[in-house]
Amino acid sequence: MVRKGHGAFTLAGRACPKLVLLTTVACLAAPAWAQDVPSDTPTDTQVARQDTILVTARRREESMQDVPVSVTAVSADDLERQGITNTVELDQIVPNLQFATYGTLTGNNSAAQVFIRGIGQTDATPAVDPGVGIYIDEVYMGRSVGGAMDFRDIASVQVLRGPQGTLFGRNTIGGAVLMSTNEPGAGNTLRLGVGEDNLYEGFIALDVPISEELEGRVSFGARQRDGYVTRAFDGVDLGNEDTWTAQGTVRWEPSPDVSFLLRGDYSKEDENGSPFVFVEINESQLFPIIGSVVGGCPGASFPPPTPVPMIDDPRCANDFQEMGPFTNGGTYPASSTLENGGLALTAEWDVSDTLTLKSITSARTLEWTGSRDADNTPLLVLHTNYDSESEQFSQEFQTLFDLGSVTGVAGVYYFDESSYDRLIVPLGTPGTSYDTQRVNLGTEAWAAFTDWTWDISDALSVGGGLRYTEEDKTIQGSLFNVAGVNSPEPPIPSTLCPFGGPPPTQVGCLFISDDEFTQSFSSLTGSASIQYRWTDTFMTYFRFAQGFKSGGFNQRYNAATPGNVPIAFDEETAESFEIGFKANPARGMRLNGAIFTTKYDDIQLTYRLGVVPLLFNAGEATIEGAELEWTWSPTADLMLDASMGYLDAGYDSINDPTVGGTNPTAVATLDSKLPFVPDWTWHVGASYTFHPTPDFELIPRIDVSFTDAIFFDAGNSTNIAADEVTLVNGSLTLVSLGSDWRLALHGHNLTDELYPVAGTSSTTTSSGYAEVINARPRNFTLSFTLDF
Repeated sequence: MVRKGHGAFTLAGRACPKLVLLTTVACLAAPAWAQDVPSDTPTDTQVARQDTILVTARRREESMQDVPVSVTAVSADDLERQGITNTVELDQIVPNLQFATYGTLTGNNSAAQVFIRGIGQTDATPAVDPGVGIYIDEVYMGRSVGGAMDFRDIASVQVLRGPQGTLFGRNTIGGAVLMSTNEPGAGNTLRLGVGEDNLYEGFIALDVPISEELEGRVSFGARQRDGYVTRAFDGVDLGNEDTWTAQGTVRWEPSPDVSFLLRGDYSKEDENGSPFVFVEINESQLFPIIGSVVGGCPGASFPPPTPVPMIDDPRCANDFQEMGPFTNGGTYPASSTLENGGLALTAEWDVSDTLTLKSITSARTLEWTGSRDADNTPLLVLHTNYDSESEQFSQEFQTLFDLGSVTGVAGVYYFDESSYDRLIVPLGTPGTSYDTQRVNLGTEAWAAFTDWTWDISDALSVGGGLRYTEEDKTIQGSLFNVAGVNSPEPPIPSTLCPFGGPPPTQVGCLFISDDEFTQSFSSLTGSASIQYRWTDTFMTYFRFAQGFKSGGFNQRYNAATPGNVPIAFDEETAESFEIGFKANPARGMRLNGAIFTTKYDDIQLTYRLGVVPLLFNAGEATIEGAELEWTWSPTADLMLDASMGYLDAGYDSINDPTVGGTNPTAVATLDSKLPFVPDWTWHVGASYTFHPTPDFELIPRIDVSFTDAIFFDAGNSTNIAADEVTLVNGSLTLVSLGSDWRLALHGHNLTDELYPVAGTSSTTTSSGYAEVINARPRNFTLSFTLDF
């Protein structure tokens, strides 16, 4: 292990400027908070606090301004006003959040890469857990695939920053994204939309009153849009959208104290594939591709004794294969499909004024595929074809206490998931055409947790919680190589490489185990907070929180490991200290800020072992940062909002990974930056409501967001990195006050910026390729919404 000194987080250290900045902002408005006014005259701040935003960051409804947690909460109206239509766009308004789609390793369009305060995960395959937990109606979504989704019948979204391991448990080491859908009684809505790239979408949500005690709600949505990257080989458009969703909710209240809420949802996607494009090929790393053709030109030997000049010949694997930011040169089938559905039953019983019992039961299924031509050329260098099926069941019991000055929750949680994966990887390596992996993966976890808050006085509160977790991870599978046309070995039928049973003896079959391999993990995580309300409109807090994410097994292989055993990785942990404030300094104004430091240990990062991406525990890092969020409505017609995030992340030590004496490539060093960690992010937005007639309103809005340069991988590959980018979005909305309809024209990426949103680099391996996905160019949409 290599170590280096890294400045501790102290008020006298480099974090001081952040504290000074936030404290200065707070102090500038302090005189207004302390003013004496007649008791019968409502102050501006009292008026501002009437617009209360409720959050459930502590598993109970509270005002966002009273919770000692850094949380961004946006309602459905906020999302519509700012033109946020899916989870991926949340990072345009939430500080220190990076929410990317397109699984660069899975080839699936709905795979999510989510990072909060520098902690997340880039690998969306089932063997790897996400680092940010996504919850829908209090149900944890176990896989990263499916996390990138459109907002349909959404009520609100909360983004909790920092470890949430005490109350939300599984894989919330970086934070949690909580989404709530509308319940019966929310009202009927019809929405239709059209746009560039042949966009057509429709959505309808209907309340279904059944009886005084029984209510229902159903919603349906569909969206189709052409892709924006064309594959030259066959004209297929990549990055297209073809989705539909359905959701049903039934609420039964047999008595005022007992309620049952049953939700069911289903979504399906059938799309052409992710919009990857060629970046470069490292010719010096490539194996022969076709006969004697290597990187530069035909007829050259490999490895060449001298550099081979590149020529523009379609048989050559070199940078002449590049076709531009929106043209793909691959020929392997590209596709992305998803079927995601589940049922959830929430039962709640108010036993008394002080005690509530709650049960959340859920079962979900997920099936997805992803196929891509990784080298994005007509040559066979490396392709991937994933096929995955998962089932999950979860059960949570909560007991909520309200004892006046003391409130708390205690509960238990159980989670069980099984996945079956099949991966086919056509390779250009001599002697093989396919490496096929068939893997069963299992996770069984349980936890017990409790969290309490004591209001010592009207001003002072303290809180704390603990969670004990145990998890078992299992793997069983086989790997076999099918000989290629250039190999002297004949092709090996898959029947000779059985799944399970005794180890095969045929050449080319690499067997992991006929029994399950199991790893067990356990952790005790805690949190503590203290908050003080200096005035009705100004609160400060300190929070300590721990997070834990279990380890597991790598499901990918390209060669027999010592003893034919799977390559395991250990758990990772995070420990965070945070100081923040929440204020309402003037009429219609809210100003919240925080500074924090996080110790991030045994970081799970993806390295390359040969051409294969594997997860390793990279080392330790310290992440420091600050956040600031501001909203202000100085008049009934003018609305202003802004946010800022800052991150300073550095490695403290680096492990020396090795497998069977082989070291991976593209590894992190002490000077590397963590993936998906921009130094600065910020957002400003403004809207104004005009009243051209008594019956209509016209609302223009502009949003500008900035994201600093980021790397997409642990090795900080510059060929796929994103430079800083400033995005401008805008909208113009016409509202009919008497008829409850609105017509909105939205413009996205108005300055037509060209920038990558995801990328994969394998230039340090024998495949030598690098690919990126660029954002969709400037586009406009028109939507009509009717509430009835």
